[in-house]
Amino acid sequence: MKITYYLEVTSSWCFWAEPTWAELKRRYAERAEFQWKIALMNADDFPASHAQYDWFLQRSASVLGSPFVPNSGYYELPLPHGYPAASAVAEAARDLGVAGDEVRCALSQAAYREGKKVGRLDVAAEIAAAASGLDAALLRERAQSREVAARLQATTAEFHALQVSQRPTFVIEDAIGDRAVFSGLVRLEPLVATIDAMQADVAAYAEFRTRRPGPPA
Repeated sequence: MKITYYLEVTSSWCFWAEPTWAELKRRYAERAEFQWKIALMNADDFPASHAQYDWFLQRSASVLGSPFVPNSGYYELPLPHGYPAASAVAEAARDLGVAGDEVRCALSQAAYREGKKVGRLDVAAEIAAAASGLDAALLRERAQSREVAARLQATTAEFHALQVSQRPTFVIEDAIGDRAVFSGLVRLEPLVATIDAMQADVAAYAEFRTRRPGPPA
């Protein structure tokens, strides 16, 4: 089974989704392959003002029963090109051998818990360096490379090819060709129910094949 998580580092709903992603990786560590991919947001996907952003963050905190409201202080206007710096730095860290969740989560936490300006490349690189042990200057250079830019464009295009618009998006694929796509959901329960059902089907297929090795010609 393969589980792919499409995200934008500065998406507030991806901030809420990180505990779910961590729990999925813990729960299915021996039974699934996990990967994350960047799906960059456009400038018009972001709120138009701090007041609007704060309202959205208050709403999501209320919906999810959070004891805190995330900080919108990282956010700076205007946004002619969206907020690609944090995601580019996370991708650069992966390019340099740190492929886990630590850099991405450090950037998200710095933005939404501390209000740090992660949309600025220098700030994002310093945060990523502290989380990964990598050199900040090297991260900054790699984040601006053609290779990283091409990969971000490619994974964002993959995301749009799914014909969804919300981040996070989780794509779950199993060995018998089934696929489930969850776009915009951050709660654990529907993902677990689907993964368990898909794995049960895979096991049932395998068990049947031991009794009936192949279909008739």
